[in-house]
Amino acid sequence: MAEFHDILFNMQILYSLALGIWAAVLAAQKQPLSGNYWGAIATFVGLVLVTAVVGLALTLQGFRPRDGRLGLYFLYMVYLLIIMPGLFSLLRGRDDHTAGIAFAVLGFFNASVAFSMQQRGMVDAWLDQP
Repeated sequence: MAEFHDILFNMQILYSLALGIWAAVLAAQKQPLSGNYWGAIATFVGLVLVTAVVGLALTLQGFRPRDGRLGLYFLYMVYLLIIMPGLFSLLRGRDDHTAGIAFAVLGFFNASVAFSMQQRGMVDAWLDQP
């Protein structure tokens, strides 16, 4: 199950990066964010939720991240879960050029946060702890 978590987490990083690129391209072309983009945001939230649930299942089975900071792992996962819908709410559903830039920056930031988690051993190599 730990390998499945790693795959989901890698998908989350790449998906975040893709969301950032997509929003940046739309902003550069002065096009509004479309309903397709909002659906992709919902898919991202679902992906993060599934990843967190798998992490919770690993935790309940007695596994811990390699660095041992389980609380920080779940704190980051909650952040990744609520930040995109939170920005949508903060911008009150705007889909203009400025919103595109904000979502592009957030997509790149989320990818860097997730990559940082991975590099620090917070998501891979879950170890069985007695």
